[in-house]
Parts: sequence; structure tokens; C-alpha cells
Amino acid sequence: MKETLEALLQEALGKIEAAEDGRALQEVRVSYLGKKGPITEVLRGMGKLSAEERPKVGQMANEVRDEIKTKLDEKEQALEDIRVAKQLEEQKLDVTMPGRPIEKGTKHPLQAVVEEVEDIFIGLGFSVAEGPEVETDYYNFEALNLPKDHPARDMQDSFYFTEELLLRTQTSPVQARTMEAHNGVGPVKVICPGRVFRRDNDDATHSHQFMQIEGLYIDHNVRMSDLRGVLDSFVKRFFGENREIRLRPSFFPFTEPSVEVDVTCALCGGKGCRVCKQSGWIEVLGAGMVHPKVLEMSGFDSNEYSGFAFGMGVERLAMLKYGIDDIRHFYTNDKRFLAQFKRV
Repeated sequence: MKETLEALLQEALGKIEAAEDGRALQEVRVSYLGKKGPITEVLRGMGKLSAEERPKVGQMANEVRDEIKTKLDEKEQALEDIRVAKQLEEQKLDVTMPGRPIEKGTKHPLQAVVEEVEDIFIGLGFSVAEGPEVETDYYNFEALNLPKDHPARDMQDSFYFTEELLLRTQTSPVQARTMEAHNGVGPVKVICPGRVFRRDNDDATHSHQFMQIEGLYIDHNVRMSDLRGVLDSFVKRFFGENREIRLRPSFFPFTEPSVEVDVTCALCGGKGCRVCKQSGWIEVLGAGMVHPKVLEMSGFDSNEYSGFAFGMGVERLAMLKYGIDDIRHFYTNDKRFLAQFKRV
């Protein structure tokens, strides 16, 4: 048995030395150390040995097995070192070469517009307020003078979770919540940016999801002339000093009186063209004096306080300012489109 084990050791060491790759080494490992290998056969045949020979042969068999395993591991590491050295030689890397520049990103045009509008109104003394996108029917409609049977609700076809819970159709609920938080004591002077949702057809000018920025100012003796002055200042700072505004009578349930606000067309300077449909004006937002009922529902005394509110679509502002002809560009994540706004 001892002679057999010694011969197996020398034979295995020779094959290990001759192995040139990992596959050859694996074959040696399986042949000599596997369940059907010669060393295992020797161990199984130990029952035929005398009691004196058995421990000696067992010890030698374990030593031979350990020696083969050690040489296999050493040879495997040596082959790996050779492989890595060869790879480094063939694939030289010049660490002194400059790396590829990391392309600098840019703000999304809608985010850039929101921040620009916020900066303008913060400069006018407004603060920024935010609220939940999932709203109750009360704050989204009823607190804004839109009871459940009001026909104006049809203009804001909505995404409902339950009869009393929906995705907000406007950022006006933030105004209602802000007024409630003041407990009937002014002044209140906030703008409310955020996403809103309405079931609408997706086309060049409509989307089921879009962004709004609404504003609210409540205090003693707030007048329509204050509203015009604030909006005129905003338009000149956002669109340019040469732009003018005009107010047209309109209707909104939460303001009285209500107006649509137009700005002079940038393309023709107010002379009339196909973009403004020969009128010289382009509608940009809606506004008006806060309805007394809205003040009262939020805890303000309408005989003591008055205020104005306005709302504008962020996508519409961006489209008018940058000459974008399709609202869907904002949501397709096309890098060719977004890369144009790096300097904005």
C-alpha cells in the first residue's frame, strides 16, 4: 500500500507540473482526489490490512492527498499569475491619458421655469407653499365655491379614488389649506407650484398631467389694481420689459370679478400674426378677486379682508417663452430636446 501511495503521489505531481491551463488542472484534481480516484480506492481497501498497518497507511494516504491538493492550489495560482501578466502585457493602459469628460446635465425646462417664476414672486414678497397631490373633494372643489352639483366641475374631469378622494385638478387646494392655517388673520401672500391631473386627451396642447403655479394675496384693502400691478411686473420680468398685459372679463367660481390675462405676442409685437390669430395678444393665465364665500369658508371676514388669486400653466409659460410647439416634448425624455436648455 505504501509503495502504491508513493507512486500515486509522484504520478500526480508530474501531471500537475505538466498542466498548462485550468482545465488540465481540474482533470488532475478529479482523477486523483475525486470519489472514484485511486486514493479513495486505497482508503476503501484498508479493511483488508492488519490492525498495525491500518493507521500507518491511513496517515500516509491523508498526507498524499493533502500534498496533491496543496500542489494543485499552488499551480492554479501560478497559472492565474501568468494569465494576468499576459493580459497586462497585451492590454496596456496609459494612465496619463485624459479621461472621457463627464457630460454635465441640465435642469428640465419645466423645473427651470418654476424656479424662475418662484424667484420673481419671492422678490415681490411672496412665499412658496406646497400641498398633497392626492386631495379631498372638499379642498379641491367645495372650499373653492364649487359644490358637488356645480356645472363648472365638468371642466375639470378628474381622477377619483373614491367619491371623496381624487388626484388634485389644480393647485388651488393649497391656497384653501394655507388660508385655513392662518385662522382668519392676514396677510397671506403665497404662490403654489405643483403637478395637477385631469382626464384629458394627449395632444400638442393638452396632457392628462401638467404643472400649475397659483398665487394668492389676502390682506386689508387689496384691490384689482394691486393684481394688475403684480401681474404686469411678473410678465415684464419673465417675458421681457417690452411686453404688455391686458385683462378681459371672465368667470371662475372662486373669484369675483374674474379676468383672463393676455400678453402681447412676442412674434409680432402686438401687430397681429398667425401665432396670435391676428389679435396681437396671447392668453397666459387666469385671475381675479377672491370670492367672498371662499374667504368666509376659510375663516376670513370678507368685510375686513379682500384678496386676489391667479393661476398659470407652467408648460404654457415654457412654450410661449421658448417657442415650443408640442407639450408632449416635456415628458418624452428626449435628450435632443432637453440638451437645448443647457444655457437657459
